[in-house]
Amino acid sequence: LGALLASLLTLDRLFTADHDDGSLDLITMSRTPLELSCAAKALAHWIAAGLPLVIATPVLGLLLNLDANATAAVALTLLAGTPALTFTGMIGAALAVTLHRGGLLLAVLVLPLSIPVLIFGVAASEAAITEPSLFGAPFSILCALSLLGLVIGPYAAAASLRHGLD
Repeated sequence: LGALLASLLTLDRLFTADHDDGSLDLITMSRTPLELSCAAKALAHWIAAGLPLVIATPVLGLLLNLDANATAAVALTLLAGTPALTFTGMIGAALAVTLHRGGLLLAVLVLPLSIPVLIFGVAASEAAITEPSLFGAPFSILCALSLLGLVIGPYAAAASLRHGLD
């Protein structure tokens, strides 16, 4: 839940600054595919918002008095789940970039898409703590959600940007 909130705080600024200064128009008209530009922006967002949470997990695990296996499981699920949050959030950010108060709409668009990531992330973390043999299934689905977001997210965001900027 903390990863989702940290991601939501910065998602509204993913394309807004580029739209405000006009560079988003130049990005859409450049020879570089817009899908690649969207994927690069999402990767930069994940490095700035998701990766610090993964790195801080061992310290937070110590503060919460978790054992090493539980801390490693939480870090692993964050590493697998935060890209899914970023790539699905990128779609909402691309939809809301041209709106005047798109930040409010962004939360309404992104939260329903983030519920499966939260469910399987919590299930994988809890399974690693209580029954380690059950960790594989929810973790695999979490990885699949991230890969699905990696494949679909840039194309959906690029299509939304092309349609919204016309």
